[in-house]
Amino acid sequence: MAVTVRDVKCIITAPERCDIAVVKVETSEPGLFGLGCATFTQRITAVKTAVEDYLRPMMIGRDVEKIEDAWQQMMGSSYWRNGPVLNNAISGVDEALWDIKGKMLGVPVYQLLGGKVREGVAVMPRGAHGRTLEEVGDSVEAMTKDGFEFIRVGLRSLFACDEERKPEGAPEGIYFDPKKAAKEYVRLFAYLRDRFGDEIDVGIDVHERFHPTEAVSLAKALEPYKPAFIEDLLAPEYADWFAEVRRVSSIPMAMGELFVNPMEYKNLIANRLIDYVRCHISMLGGFTPAKKLAATCETFGVGTMWHGPHDITPVGMAAQLHLDLVSPNCICQEYAVPGEITYEMFPGSPVVKHGYAYVNDKPGWGVEFDEEMAKKYPGKGYNLGGGLAFMGRRHDGTAVRT
Repeated sequence: MAVTVRDVKCIITAPERCDIAVVKVETSEPGLFGLGCATFTQRITAVKTAVEDYLRPMMIGRDVEKIEDAWQQMMGSSYWRNGPVLNNAISGVDEALWDIKGKMLGVPVYQLLGGKVREGVAVMPRGAHGRTLEEVGDSVEAMTKDGFEFIRVGLRSLFACDEERKPEGAPEGIYFDPKKAAKEYVRLFAYLRDRFGDEIDVGIDVHERFHPTEAVSLAKALEPYKPAFIEDLLAPEYADWFAEVRRVSSIPMAMGELFVNPMEYKNLIANRLIDYVRCHISMLGGFTPAKKLAATCETFGVGTMWHGPHDITPVGMAAQLHLDLVSPNCICQEYAVPGEITYEMFPGSPVVKHGYAYVNDKPGWGVEFDEEMAKKYPGKGYNLGGGLAFMGRRHDGTAVRT
């Protein structure tokens, strides 16, 4: 007799500084359940509604082993599809089904996809930041001593707009001057190459804050300093401009943190306009579409560097690492190491040692979830991801996307 879905629920908790969402799929087999990540911090209660009011009714009674069929039905059942709310809801259920599949067969998920091609996954920490060039350099040096080979840098001073440049009555927000920023990025890389030479792989994330022509100019200006990559140089809406970037620069391009629709990355990969995908797999709809994307990237010589911010559950990070372990084209995994409370709430979480991340060999994702402890850290339900962090403005006060 087939094992079927008995119930689906979405649990919001905040063990650290932001809300995270865990989906639990319970089955007709006593004690057998799966966990998935559905975290879209900025609109987390909308995800919970999508899971419990829309996906739960259609999932109850379904055969838990038919993961692909379930994913296709969840994606198509709303007619209009793709978007961060729906995709994260689907991801939570999808990843939970993969967890169940591994538990039913008694193996880690990576064994279901052909087994490991590496024992540990190279980690890219969240970033070497500082207010001065020297502070950034010191942070880079500390990370290299900790064993990290891929390092992303940033200058916090780029968001300190001169007060006298603002118009009267300028609203609150994170102010960003693209001309000043471009000059500072060049100064930063000149400093890092002078201090460390070409021995370290240092990249930068510009969070699509530049107009396309400014972005092309920045790529050209940074060319002599050989960054390991530039991340999100252009917004998804301006992706066609990557062809212009390729004409003036050989710097590897990492792109995709904001991708939620296959059409956004298909042409960039097929035309070899980017070198690494930076997608957040729950934003794609979970493990099922992510494994297909990884295989497509391998075909076209594109590497994976999945997005791994602080607002991802250890379940979601484990899912990404299981995919990294079976993907020959995995370059590294961004990893925001969680705090002690999160580790306690999620026993079996992945661990990082001397620049590499490791999962355990337990069935499924190998991660547990203490629901009773989660109740002690209730989610806020209104977290915008860091106050004004996404309220971007140019120096004259014009609202921009960040």
